[in-house]
Amino acid sequence: MKKPFAGLLVLIMVMSVLSACSGNSKTSSTEGVKQEMTMNAASGEPPSLDPALATDTTSGWILDHLYEGLYMKNKSGDSVKGLAKDVKVSKDKKVYTFKLRDDAKWSDGDPVKAQDFEYAWKHVLDPKTGSSFAFYMYYIKGAEAYNKGKGSVEDVGVKALDDKTLQVDLAAPIGFIEKLLSFWVYYPVKKETAEGSKNWAAEAKDYVSNGPYKLTEWKHNRSVVIEKNKNYYGKDDVKMEKVTWKMVNDATTYYQMYKSGELDLIQTLPSDVISQEKDNKEYKVTPYFGTYMYMFNVDKEPFNNQKVREAFNLAINRKMITDKITQAGEKPAQGFVPYGAEVGGKDFRKEKEQYFQEDVKKAKQLIKEAMKEEGWSKFPDTELKYNTLDSNKKIAEAVQEMLKKNLGVDVKLTNQEWKTYLDTTKQKNFQMARMGWIGIYVDPTPILDYYLGDSPNNRTNWVNPKYDKLLAQSKTEQNEQKRMELLHQAEDVLMKDLPFMPVYYYSNNYLTSSKFKGVVYPVNRYPYVRWAEKTE
Repeated sequence: MKKPFAGLLVLIMVMSVLSACSGNSKTSSTEGVKQEMTMNAASGEPPSLDPALATDTTSGWILDHLYEGLYMKNKSGDSVKGLAKDVKVSKDKKVYTFKLRDDAKWSDGDPVKAQDFEYAWKHVLDPKTGSSFAFYMYYIKGAEAYNKGKGSVEDVGVKALDDKTLQVDLAAPIGFIEKLLSFWVYYPVKKETAEGSKNWAAEAKDYVSNGPYKLTEWKHNRSVVIEKNKNYYGKDDVKMEKVTWKMVNDATTYYQMYKSGELDLIQTLPSDVISQEKDNKEYKVTPYFGTYMYMFNVDKEPFNNQKVREAFNLAINRKMITDKITQAGEKPAQGFVPYGAEVGGKDFRKEKEQYFQEDVKKAKQLIKEAMKEEGWSKFPDTELKYNTLDSNKKIAEAVQEMLKKNLGVDVKLTNQEWKTYLDTTKQKNFQMARMGWIGIYVDPTPILDYYLGDSPNNRTNWVNPKYDKLLAQSKTEQNEQKRMELLHQAEDVLMKDLPFMPVYYYSNNYLTSSKFKGVVYPVNRYPYVRWAEKTE
């Protein structure tokens, strides 16, 4: 999923319980303490709170508090039954029959029905919906054909047998269905609400959800407020009553807001304060399963030439970026799949850590060869676009300086607010553009899926049939060692053509007020606070 700053396996999560300021009796009890928390969405306005249309980590952050699927993530990050109280699996492991909880309700009090799941999933797959994440449902029988306009909705293997029974037919057995079903694209949507208003997900007044919280206020480009859903079956386990997200882009500003007590949790600290905060007990760094990168539009000069793409990759000092700019434990990226995806005790990334090394001399030669091949008398004007955020600006300026110094290439920088930026890149109106991609579960597959030829998330115009075929083969391979081999081969193809420039593998850094305990920090999501408690 797209990361705005920013963001997708056996899923590993890191949970931290933050201590109260002291051990006295006052802080040991939460009686009389208002259970409210204010965080900051540094990227700004969530582009969509419709589970079918959300593609970014900010929207997902809010959605994960508003909804619950058949499965959910527990405090340890494991996928456990959510709205599904029982599941039966056929002998061939292709047919799943889910029984829904009898006490599952929408925030307006109506019961959640199996028909709501059927409606929501088929809506995601409907070509008219235009969901960029529909491909995450291609594991379902008939889903891909319907989504690509080659099949019928009646052939999609999702059917409500009655109000509380949902049958799902898979195209082939998969070993991670529980992880998929906890992802927001698989959330239910109340059919009557969605069909009653085309813009039901655009304002708080029309919004209906089924999770631990309900949307109560949305001041666009300013704040989002959610409050405990009294109709949620697990409400007694929800500690935090009210959560507010502010939308402040400027890192210095939101850092000062945290220090003054206006914000209780911030992420992506200004790089110039990290050194002074590292010893603060409220400071935390966590792994984050994703990659920060620049996409190349291979249909636009100069990136239509593979040698230019390779040269740009060789001309960048990634270690300088992680050591001097980001400074929060990020690792330089010379591949696409991040560290952390372990299969059979082996980390996928560690098996082949680097596809290239920085090499300015070779990069200069590649630029000369490309200019000769293309007949360019001077290097084409080049623009790098990024979404507005202090850290993105600093990294883009560093890359700009490196390309000028090492290749003699002048690169113009342009920034846009996140929602506008997503639309710009979706229209492929760029030459070189910043993006982050986070695995929806910790495995190489959801990372490598980004550059599938028919993935709506692949905005580079790069299509390689061999790459697509290898990924398709990996998804039906039942032997884990052979599956990993196919995924390595796929990454080999990607890293030869280089339709992108990997910069670093993410980590997340936070400041969380010591007044709060029980905040959960996933490795592929932003903090989850339903179990958080304010102690003073």
